[in-house]
Amino acid sequence: MSAFNDIRDYVAIPRVLSLRLSPDGSRLISTVQSLNPDGKSFGTALWAISVGGPVGGEPYRLTRSAKGESAAVFTDAGDVLFTSSRTDPTVKDSTDEVPSLWLLPRAGGEARQVATRPGGIGAVRTAGDVVVFSSDVLDGEEAAEEAKRKARKDAGISAILHEGYPVRYWDHDLGPGRTRLFAARLGADRLEDVRDLTPDAGDALRDASFELTPDGATVVTTWRTYLPKGEFRTDVVAVDVASGERRTVLAEEGFDHTAPLAISPDGARIACSRERFTGLDVSVRLELWIADLATGEGRAYAPDLFPSGIEWAPDSSAVYIVADHQGRRPVFRVSLDGEMARLTGDDASYAALNASPDGTVVYALRSAVDLAPGPASIDLATGEVTDLPSPAPRPEVPGTLTEISATADDGTTIRGWLALPEGASADQPAPFLLWIHGGPVSSWNDWQWRWQSWLMTARGYAVLLPDPCLSTGYGQEMIDRGWGNWGPRTQADLDAIVDVALSRDDIDAERIGAMGGSYGGYMANWLAGHSDRYKAIVTHASLWNLDQFAGTTDASMYWQREFGEPGSERYALLSPHHSLDKITTPLLVIHGDKDYRVPIGEALRLWWDLRRGEVESKFLYFPDENHWILKPGNAVAWYETVFAFLAQHVLGEEWKRPDSVA
Repeated sequence: MSAFNDIRDYVAIPRVLSLRLSPDGSRLISTVQSLNPDGKSFGTALWAISVGGPVGGEPYRLTRSAKGESAAVFTDAGDVLFTSSRTDPTVKDSTDEVPSLWLLPRAGGEARQVATRPGGIGAVRTAGDVVVFSSDVLDGEEAAEEAKRKARKDAGISAILHEGYPVRYWDHDLGPGRTRLFAARLGADRLEDVRDLTPDAGDALRDASFELTPDGATVVTTWRTYLPKGEFRTDVVAVDVASGERRTVLAEEGFDHTAPLAISPDGARIACSRERFTGLDVSVRLELWIADLATGEGRAYAPDLFPSGIEWAPDSSAVYIVADHQGRRPVFRVSLDGEMARLTGDDASYAALNASPDGTVVYALRSAVDLAPGPASIDLATGEVTDLPSPAPRPEVPGTLTEISATADDGTTIRGWLALPEGASADQPAPFLLWIHGGPVSSWNDWQWRWQSWLMTARGYAVLLPDPCLSTGYGQEMIDRGWGNWGPRTQADLDAIVDVALSRDDIDAERIGAMGGSYGGYMANWLAGHSDRYKAIVTHASLWNLDQFAGTTDASMYWQREFGEPGSERYALLSPHHSLDKITTPLLVIHGDKDYRVPIGEALRLWWDLRRGEVESKFLYFPDENHWILKPGNAVAWYETVFAFLAQHVLGEEWKRPDSVA
């Protein structure tokens, strides 16, 4: 019995989320997410994977608390530092309200709490006996932090007074605390000499990515510089751990320098992503940027590759990066002299790179559209990839994956993945689903726990996962084609590759549907008003009224760079809501109330407009969910409602309301 036949079995599959190598190269540690015993939530635990010596030892679990563990890093001695909201019975007044820092000895034994903060502990980095961590701190004197939080809680105050932008991010409110960096030393039992390195940070460390130089002397971190009219720029600064003195390393008008962030093992250079500011006629562009840490002098490398992960070679002569490329995400080696070579030649997507100390192997998480993530090793001499024993065995997918392509009306090649169900043939053609990716600057090249096409193939659908304009991995021109022309250009690309898919004799060209989330939801709405070929459309977390969206999302400045000021011509040309009177296709509208990237107002306006237009439709609403719908029970309700809606309108079956929805 396949885990994809029952959504509850699928939700229960453990998931490998991260990978980090010990300093001596002997073992990997991974965070694994799995369903809690109550079946209502997910928990995390740390697992170890032995890689020193013969490969083949089974992974073993390191932690077992009910609260779960994350953010694991190794100390130089091989101990593991991690964060968890578990309580420590040996510490007076230990609380489980916020994450604390814990240490798990390499020699074995119980983990012990080594640091706690009133605002919790976030990311952690260590070198030698130096530990640097982030924490949420209320304005004012840091020493009075605990008393201020208690007074606010006791008074029942939740109000937050903002004097800048933004005020929320993805699924959570920002404030009243703000991120700061703290430095400390590893003591015998707890962290010692804990010091606030950035007391004047203000909002500069929102969503900061930071690293510690190998000698533990300097923290290198992203740093927001706030600009007029709600804009900000992301720079890179270096903070001296001993003195707290801060200097700017990378700052350039019209450019962000952002994560991924990596410091060379010799401490001389920094590698990061450099992203230009966009505009009405300036598309998004990211590039690998390597600079001298002392002077800030640097340059771009690896043209047309958008790096999503960076790892230095042990001798500091090159970096390994992962970047989307033609529907995959290979590993590339980029040397300091500018030479670039692709190291992996398979169809997989890689993440979480870890170079072995001897420079012979890179460890990574390996996955693909048809392959759940798991640890793997890449031999740097031969390029040979070997899957390692995984803490979470990979499920077998119920079908086959085929690559297809089409030629768009402007001559551009549009490619995609076609997931075919078992048994699809000319005698038994499969009903068809177009699934449009989000972003829009993104690609269908990886395993998706949330947007899972194989749950659809298990129910007999052929699912097309195309990469139209604005998709990454096809060069800058592919992004330029769709910039400021979302609906018309993307639809033309989708129409071309859908035509190719529907020409196959193992696909039923009469029973077809479309679906998408986020930007894919925008395109689902666009197709509803500009095409009548689909029998049903599912639109999740979708943009409906662009003018409204651009002013209420959590990052208005980003979208208004492309669309222009509110009320400008581009909104009128690209907003799906102007085509309401053309919609005849039944729609399933899905949205979470805690979605701040695409606020619930988009779905409420869409639902009201569909009511006024008397369009056959349903609205699946999640009061406690964000952009993705992550809680196990809600995921079950999401898929079961989608299954029922598509069965009614694509397969022609009688509507059956799922038991999982009220």
